[in-house]
Amino acid sequence: MALPSQRRWLGQYPARTLLRLGAAVVGIGVVGATLGLVWPEADRVAPDRPSAEDPKSLAAFPSRPVTVLVVGVDSDGLRDPVNRAAPKGPANADSLMLVRIQAGEPLQILQIPVELAVHLPGRKGMVPLSASYRDGGVALTADIIRELVGLPEGEPERFVVVPRKALRSLVDGLGQVEVNLSQSFSHTDKSQDYRVNLQAGRQTLNGAQAEQLVRLRQDPLDEQARRIRQQWLVMGLAEQLRQPNAITLLPGLLGEISADVSSDLSSAEWLSLTAATLSSNQPPRISSLPLAPRAGKQILRQLNPSAPRPLWEPVNGQPAP
Repeated sequence: MALPSQRRWLGQYPARTLLRLGAAVVGIGVVGATLGLVWPEADRVAPDRPSAEDPKSLAAFPSRPVTVLVVGVDSDGLRDPVNRAAPKGPANADSLMLVRIQAGEPLQILQIPVELAVHLPGRKGMVPLSASYRDGGVALTADIIRELVGLPEGEPERFVVVPRKALRSLVDGLGQVEVNLSQSFSHTDKSQDYRVNLQAGRQTLNGAQAEQLVRLRQDPLDEQARRIRQQWLVMGLAEQLRQPNAITLLPGLLGEISADVSSDLSSAEWLSLTAATLSSNQPPRISSLPLAPRAGKQILRQLNPSAPRPLWEPVNGQPAP
């Protein structure tokens, strides 16, 4: 049975759907004005050689927490007409995360299951949340996630769409990343001309190997295990960013990958949020949405109806601004 928040997306209510999409567009303008308060002055971007001892040398911190929607898509590049995945077609959301950044606090990450069952405008029956990006881009995906999670109006405030090429460039630009694999992974997908060959134990991965780790899905019921593997990479990237030389690489690296991602973050905002992330020496806090038990071998999942809302821990125990 669809959850109440999901029923609102039934295609049989076109007027309501149009109102929602209109509200999302208006919301973008409101959020833009609100975020002007986060960076009220001209951004004080760091000098050419930021100091590893002082994250503020990279850029000034935002004045309050900022929530960013990260959409990892299953295409190699943003402009690829075919996603090189199975089934082939336009890009789907292959990974979804809400990231909350606050200076001096550990990065908070909420993983959103892409296999959540939702109703999308114009679609018959329930489809996976991953299809929302294909059908309506970031605006539709963000609007659905806001309702599912119970975010306040205006969140998420920014977005980043990351194709596979950008992930490889990020890892290679940081000089590889270390992860601790609990087992070996070997898999060949002839339909996608894609292979995975990773050994158990502490491993140093380059960009192509990092893509193997987070992309691996041995069967349609493997999404939860894949999210855990994605957590390994996130933790490894966070550890790599704390290395002394990482901060000196970031201005150039962010400039390089900006052409490969889609985002409404300015270059100065990128640096500001990165500096705020580096201001905490604690590892990221990663959580996931609570799912109802799987019924048999069903692929689509439902949220746990008894889970209290909002479904994400508020900032410092207080309602999000």
